[in-house]
Amino acid sequence: MAKSPFLSSIESFMLTRRYSRRTVKTYLYWIKYFIVFHNKQHPRDLGDKHIEQFLTFLAVERKVAAATQKIALNAIVFLKTKFLEQEVGYVGAFKRARLKKKLPVVLTSNEVMSLINQTSGVNQLMISLLYGSGLRRMELLRLRVKDIEFDLGQLHIWDGKGSKNRIVTLAKELHEPLKLQISRVDTLLKSDLFNKHYDGVWMPDALARKYPSSRFDLGWQYLFPASKLSADPDSGVIRRHHFHETAINKIIKQASKNAGILKQVTSHTLRHSFATHLLQSGADIRTVQQQLGHADVKTTEIYTHVLKQGAQGVISPLDRLKH
Repeated sequence: MAKSPFLSSIESFMLTRRYSRRTVKTYLYWIKYFIVFHNKQHPRDLGDKHIEQFLTFLAVERKVAAATQKIALNAIVFLKTKFLEQEVGYVGAFKRARLKKKLPVVLTSNEVMSLINQTSGVNQLMISLLYGSGLRRMELLRLRVKDIEFDLGQLHIWDGKGSKNRIVTLAKELHEPLKLQISRVDTLLKSDLFNKHYDGVWMPDALARKYPSSRFDLGWQYLFPASKLSADPDSGVIRRHHFHETAINKIIKQASKNAGILKQVTSHTLRHSFATHLLQSGADIRTVQQQLGHADVKTTEIYTHVLKQGAQGVISPLDRLKH
């Protein structure tokens, strides 16, 4: 179904400002929902009370999670303040979705090893990096060849969550598999260069203008490239994108099943395990915070709860009967 001219104009507005397609899709969903909820009134005529009514509906009727309600609010505030250039006043008088507190799922060291051993080649390398460097899924897939520093044993993560840059550790045992992967990327690039329609890898606008030929350099190529060339959705030119994120999910899910792990395992489970195992090995909380790229140490502190043995360290009275 075609988008309305109004939604299409919002989409164009966001894309020209380099918002990710994921963010654009999410914001458009909530903006459309907001408009439909208020009987398709133009959002220019909807005020703070209308915003509160919609957010309350999401919490009470839809029973959305607190994080989802926050995303909906962000989308509407973006619409009003950025796109329509209207002010948004105090909108705190809405029913807030309940924030469910839950501990992250963490694998044991043996479970991580078992999971990794169910894979091989590039798949094994990707899973090993997710765990070994505590990467988010998209941080892994957006890695470029130049982001690896073998001599210093580290990876550069550019424009991560919150548009932040950071440096993370790189396991020594991954050096050789990574060098082999770079060799594969180099071979693929040389093949692509024979294609007269190939326009190089995507680069951020400012860098693309400053270094126009760098899109053909090995250092700028994605470390985990897609298997096929495709048309850039923005420009239509032929490029080689990175490995698809949904494929990562499938690899981890199948490996978890083959390993007989009953926990729900995702790419973020490996990141949780990285943080917890670092703390277990004696790393301080600030170091783990920096490695994960958390803005607030309170976000990192949840992993300290995972370290408690059993249920807050309480020994079951049943165990004492055996002594």
